[in-house]
Amino acid sequence: MAQNNKTSQKNDDNDYKDKYHKDNDHKNDDHKDNENSIKKIEISIEGMHCASCALNVETSINKLDGAKAEVDINTNKARVEYDPNSIEVSDIDKSVEDAGFSVRKSEVTLKIGGMHCANCVLNIEKALNNLDGVSKASVNLSSENAFVVYDKNLVSVDDMGQSIKDLGFDFLGIADQLDPDMDDKLYEKDIKDKKNRIIVGFVFSGILMGIMFTPHMVFEDIGISMSILSLIISIIPFGYVSYPIIKAGFNSLAHRNLDMDVMYTMGILVAFISSFLGTFNIVLDSSFMFYETAIMLASFLMLGRFLEARAKRKTSSSIKELIGLQPKTATLLVKDEKTSKSNENNELNENRELIENDEFIEKQILIEDISIDDLLLVRPGDKIPADSVVFSGNSYVDEAMITGEPIPKLKTKGEDVFAGTINQEGILRIKARKIGKETVLSQIIDLVEKAQSSKPPVQKIADKVVKYFIPTILTIAILSFIGWYFVIGSSLLLALTTFISVLVIACPCALGLATPTAVTVGIGRAAEYGILIKNGETLENAGNISVAAFDKTGTITEGKPVVDDIFIIDETESILKRNEVIKNTNGEWIVVDDPSVPGKPVNVEPLKNNAVNDVNIHRENESLKELNTEDIEKEVIKLLASLENNSNHPIAKAIVKKADELNINLESVNNFENVTGKGLKGEIFGKIVLAGNNSLLKDENIPDTENIVTYSNAQEKYNEFISQGKTTIFLVYDNHIKGIITLVDKIRDNSKRTIDELHKMNISTYMLTGDNEKTAKNVAESVGIDNVMANVLPNEKLDKVVEIQNQESFKQEKEGKLKKEIETIEGKIEGIKKNSKEVVFVGDGINDAPALSQANVGVALGSGTDIAMESGDIVLMEGNLENVVAAIQFSNKVMTRIKENIFWAFAYNIILIPVAAGVLYPFFGILFRPELAGLAMALSSVTVISLSLMLKNYIPPIKK
Repeated sequence: MAQNNKTSQKNDDNDYKDKYHKDNDHKNDDHKDNENSIKKIEISIEGMHCASCALNVETSINKLDGAKAEVDINTNKARVEYDPNSIEVSDIDKSVEDAGFSVRKSEVTLKIGGMHCANCVLNIEKALNNLDGVSKASVNLSSENAFVVYDKNLVSVDDMGQSIKDLGFDFLGIADQLDPDMDDKLYEKDIKDKKNRIIVGFVFSGILMGIMFTPHMVFEDIGISMSILSLIISIIPFGYVSYPIIKAGFNSLAHRNLDMDVMYTMGILVAFISSFLGTFNIVLDSSFMFYETAIMLASFLMLGRFLEARAKRKTSSSIKELIGLQPKTATLLVKDEKTSKSNENNELNENRELIENDEFIEKQILIEDISIDDLLLVRPGDKIPADSVVFSGNSYVDEAMITGEPIPKLKTKGEDVFAGTINQEGILRIKARKIGKETVLSQIIDLVEKAQSSKPPVQKIADKVVKYFIPTILTIAILSFIGWYFVIGSSLLLALTTFISVLVIACPCALGLATPTAVTVGIGRAAEYGILIKNGETLENAGNISVAAFDKTGTITEGKPVVDDIFIIDETESILKRNEVIKNTNGEWIVVDDPSVPGKPVNVEPLKNNAVNDVNIHRENESLKELNTEDIEKEVIKLLASLENNSNHPIAKAIVKKADELNINLESVNNFENVTGKGLKGEIFGKIVLAGNNSLLKDENIPDTENIVTYSNAQEKYNEFISQGKTTIFLVYDNHIKGIITLVDKIRDNSKRTIDELHKMNISTYMLTGDNEKTAKNVAESVGIDNVMANVLPNEKLDKVVEIQNQESFKQEKEGKLKKEIETIEGKIEGIKKNSKEVVFVGDGINDAPALSQANVGVALGSGTDIAMESGDIVLMEGNLENVVAAIQFSNKVMTRIKENIFWAFAYNIILIPVAAGVLYPFFGILFRPELAGLAMALSSVTVISLSLMLKNYIPPIKK
């Protein structure tokens, strides 16, 4: 018994071991599979500055299941191993963003050939977005471009091109690297090919229709049947006309794509094959003669594509005009060494820069060969070849293509000129500053191309419909055939006719073209006015604007303040006290240097006589004169300008400019500090100098250290200036208020009209400014702005925009305009999100960038900073404030046209598909012939494009 137990236990042990080994084998296999599926990638990260940053990124990525990262702060790269079965590259990108950093992305616009409908767009977008490293791919059917945001460490342009080719489309290359002339040649070749096929199709369709009406006795006389003759005449033309459609259809099937080419191919082939079978009485009889229908159907489809191609070409004419502005050659001025050597010592300045009276040799070069600092010659009528500064000469330059302003501007030495603008009458020598992709014109072209490739959110509706459109149409066509033939019992001819008609009349192309054509034409037209709209989402948001918020300085005002008042606190005492005139013990008048100035020895110099006013004492090339108000004012300007010279603020530049006008030499400043929103602080001659507002004085305890009467008088004068709407600045030297200076900033000529037009559009207005409330209200009242937010620090502008967005929602709630009352706190917050007002913020400075980003639509003035322009959703090249209204009007018009296009595209399909299926036949005997169905399909796309093209002539009401 014991032996049996041992044997039994041994068997159990063996079974356990077998099971253990099998389990282990499975685990090893799983481990090997996991090892094989692990991918390794390297991503570039922006924003890291220290080891702590790298650690934060590493920790964030490692939190993902199936990811392991090592971050190198020296290269700003992360090497990541991840399991693609668990996570995607987009998850890794998001984890980096969650850590407060960003993955460096590249952008490229690809040129694609062979797209015909919205399904083509969706298939390409899906394929590109599925590539590892592609963050976003947006395809524009109208321009036949794909705009792709990607990580070049993970995916290449070749990978994208191969993905496009795998779908059966033509990858033509990177859009901006293609020769524009080659693009024109390809277009002309394509149009000519389509035209030839259309002509052949309609000629032979006419011949076949003529045969149909020929008496039967004629065919008996020649010994050939009508059906055989029709086959002989039609077979070659049918193959020629329908070849591109049939090829595209089979290509789509080969790549498992169900698109309109497949539908059209089915319709054309059903018509021709049924005719062929009827000719030889195979299943069908001679009543099934569709030869002319098959050719005419293919001809109408080709006609639709011909008209569509021509119309689409017109939609992108604005971008081609911009590209056409770029000159191809330039005249380079090369110094003539023979002439220069003789006077080299005299005619080269100490920096060895070119000077105006050098002799030069002219040399024609390609635009690509221009280098920074090259000296170029521009004759009357020539285009400026690069963004440059005028070196010599003066002339009027037409900048309408950049700014939208029709009046040429006078350009003189030292002024900027831009590539693509046209020199009018004088000869200019210019020095190149920006070339190639860095020029303003190139950036405008790039921005417009990206915008035209984008989609407003409303397009999502059409995209969802298109996704299910073709399966639905195919189902309707099959059900139509079954219903007529098997259920109702109609003839096979009728059933086939409805089947073919449904296949060819359905048109997702109109849905696919409804948005991109309107966006392309609208954004291009806006660019002609110097209004650069960056994307489709901005178009939709701008059309819903109900609040407009403006920065004051440089936006409502010109941003070029000038010094107005200089008020001296004590006109009897010099501020600096650098010299004192006293009598010594011998009764002689002497000049004593102020010993309080660091590094200055006490110097006692006797005067030549006792009449101080009659003597000029020269010291460091400066004359000691009798004290007067003008001298003290200069001292005020000297101290303020010395301090302000360390700042780039428009107010600082105005004060420094005033010092230049008065020929005042500025002093060096130590321990300079910019106190945000309050003023400036520094040391001059070892004394603390303050330039700022009341807040700065309070921070520095000036009210406690200054004489109470002096402080009271200064405050009274300060408030008086403030009430006049002037920007007012205290000057404090050595803890004492020495003067007050005021500046005025002229309000832009078109500010009031802009605000008035916004009010007519039922848009409420706000103004944000760091100025005090009295100054702000004075400016706001003069232009008619509804609400003022004064004393706003630069870092508070973003919060103020958020406040406006939510404040307007609360205001709407108080007025009882909300559709339903929100009772709970959670419900109230959610209600604000849903009902919050769309706010446009208009600004021009670096400190406006966060507010521009936070607003629903940020409008950056082109006269502002590059950072503000980068943050803005809309850029106004000329800085013309009226263009804020024009941009909103453009957006409203384009969005209206998009909605009209989508409506007609839906209406066309909803109305005509049932007609093609024979719904009206039992009641009115109306039945669509397949060739007429093909014509209706072609006209639907052309109608949508034509409606979009009407935007080319749109003029915003404010510009009329």
